[in-house]
Amino acid sequence: MAGMRGRQTVRGMFQSLGVIMVAAGVMYLFIPHDENAEPVKEKDYRVELITAQRAAPYPVLAPEGLGEGWKATVVSYKREEGDAWQLGFLSPDTQYVAIHQSTSEPKKYVPDVTHEAKNTGRTQTVAGQVWQRWEGPKYDALVRTDGGATTVVTGTASFDRLAEMAGALRAKKA
Repeated sequence: MAGMRGRQTVRGMFQSLGVIMVAAGVMYLFIPHDENAEPVKEKDYRVELITAQRAAPYPVLAPEGLGEGWKATVVSYKREEGDAWQLGFLSPDTQYVAIHQSTSEPKKYVPDVTHEAKNTGRTQTVAGQVWQRWEGPKYDALVRTDGGATTVVTGTASFDRLAEMAGALRAKKA
């Protein structure tokens, strides 16, 4: 009797495994997995930039002269949230780099947009401007407060890439 029960348990295990394998195969067929497809659509942020430049009480920054391979992926301006400007990019080495600006309190704003990065107490000079270096578990950042707003260049990219973006930032009044 005990031997029969053991065979039923093993047979049930293999039947369950077969059902799981069939379900996994069906899911594989219906989930897109084209490695050659363009995974991220590039956004044209010019209209939002002009709108933010007209509405914000500070000089809104955007990059000029970035090299090949940078793709804008995220853009927003939220007046009701401290005049918050966000412009996100995918770098040529597929790392995320974003520019955030706001009139919100820096002690709350910077940890929010950097996903809890902390000020290291170190600075980095980029294009003649001194930036604070922040490091975090998810994003690192370069931070400076000027012109009534806090500017944060943050993302998964290296500090070299963040500095490249910070050095390319320019303000134009619309």
